[in-house]
Amino acid sequence: MEEYIKNIDLQNISMQTLAFIGDAVYNVYIRSYLASKSNAKTGKLHSISIKYVSAKAQARIIDSINNVLSDEEEAIYKRGRNTNIHTVSKKVDVIDYKKATGFETLIGYLYIKNYIDRLDEIVNLSIKYVEKQ
Repeated sequence: MEEYIKNIDLQNISMQTLAFIGDAVYNVYIRSYLASKSNAKTGKLHSISIKYVSAKAQARIIDSINNVLSDEEEAIYKRGRNTNIHTVSKKVDVIDYKKATGFETLIGYLYIKNYIDRLDEIVNLSIKYVEKQ
């Protein structure tokens, strides 16, 4: 895996590609978290995961943690949020979708940069936020 990550050029990668990676990474974190709490059937775990991974949830999460982002992290989030999006699900409004894309971009960036401790912090803050709701 490390070999592939080394080949990713952060200077030229699109924000949508970082969001694509971030979406997968965040999903793995959330699925692992939920599996650690319950041995429920996968369909049930998937239903619960939506509370954490939906665009609406991610938009609320980024709003709640924005104040703890570094300047670099905030810049990455904003670049992801402001990227041109060609299609949006009918189930989510454009503002939430853009915020979620920015959140996923940040997650992807932290993963590619191998800032795993910081990635863990952001995901843990996200989980705590959702758990309070």
